[in-house]
Amino acid sequence: MLRYGPAFAPFAASADGSADSLARLIDLVPDGGHVTLQQAHEVAPPPGLSILRAIPTVQMVADRINGGPAAFHFDVLTPEDAPEMLALAQLTKPGPFAERTHELGQFLGVRRGGRLVAMAGERMKPGSFTEISGVCTHPDHRGQGYAAGLMREVALAIFARGETPFLHAFATNTGAIALYEKLGFVTRWQPVLMALERSTPASLGA
Repeated sequence: MLRYGPAFAPFAASADGSADSLARLIDLVPDGGHVTLQQAHEVAPPPGLSILRAIPTVQMVADRINGGPAAFHFDVLTPEDAPEMLALAQLTKPGPFAERTHELGQFLGVRRGGRLVAMAGERMKPGSFTEISGVCTHPDHRGQGYAAGLMREVALAIFARGETPFLHAFATNTGAIALYEKLGFVTRWQPVLMALERSTPASLGA
């Protein structure tokens, strides 16, 4: 059983998804801590952990990317941009984005009036696949095509390395899924995202 450090991402995974593997998950979660799993279907949590939420999602993959070059200027974001990246993610809630998520891969961003208003980048990298993540736009700057344009540029960089882009979306986010399909992504499978919490000794009456 492996997991990302909490400052990077909340995700954990096992090699086989067996009950024995899941039982070892408790060793990776501190008291009061959280961890997130992707499962084919909702499963009973291992001893010591409880389900905070279980959300149907879609995982999508692309073997090509549609559309032309971005019709706006964008920058490669750097560690100096990290505070703004985190603030934008906290405002728009594109999915899990922690203090050091930006270190997992290259992120691109759009600035208007000196402020970061849109971004997209890379997160998980299993084998020859790279996940596009952190796609978000400030509410005051939506409708400009920033999300699609940045996603296309991120995907092209992934293809250039001989890798395949993939992404995730909540199953209820039909608008985002339609955008991803327009870009060339197709649904690969529909996992359940399970957020688990480890109870503190106090909450257990210790």
